Amino acid sequence: MFIGGGIFVLWAFWTDIRARKIPNFLNILFMISGLAYHLASERWEGLLFAGKGFALGFGIMLLLYAFRAVGAGDVKLFGGIGAWFGIGMTAQILMYSIVFAGVIGLVIMLWRRETIVRMRRVLWKVTGALLWKQPLRATPEEQKQYLTFPFMAAVLPSVIFCYWYI
Repeated sequence: MFIGGGIFVLWAFWTDIRARKIPNFLNILFMISGLAYHLASERWEGLLFAGKGFALGFGIMLLLYAFRAVGAGDVKLFGGIGAWFGIGMTAQILMYSIVFAGVIGLVIMLWRRETIVRMRRVLWKVTGALLWKQPLRATPEEQKQYLTFPFMAAVLPSVIFCYWYI
């Protein structure tokens, strides 16, 4: 289970770092192979195990995609992670990925020396939403200033971290 899922995670990491995109064929293969592996090895219980993991990973990432926090490839990737690793490990990988992404983003902001400016902008946006009922959605000009990096840079350490502690 860990070897099969690990191969796909490494493959997705390589393509995301190289091209800033995770191809659909890889994500679909990741999801189908996880479901098929668990169906073949544990029958219906295995399919249920993989299905729950898929639903959790895909569902939570779909919510993050709706807020434009992640890309569509990341949503499908976490469906595959859930299909291979199940609901428990997928929940941990999701949590650690978000923590690692926050740390990576903070390091990039510190490196570029833009931390104070960005934090002030976020605080102003949240305050405006809470007090004056202004929408939190960014304008196209603000979206161009977003700090982006390949999310797999946070997912791979999370998978390794979870595997290490199991």
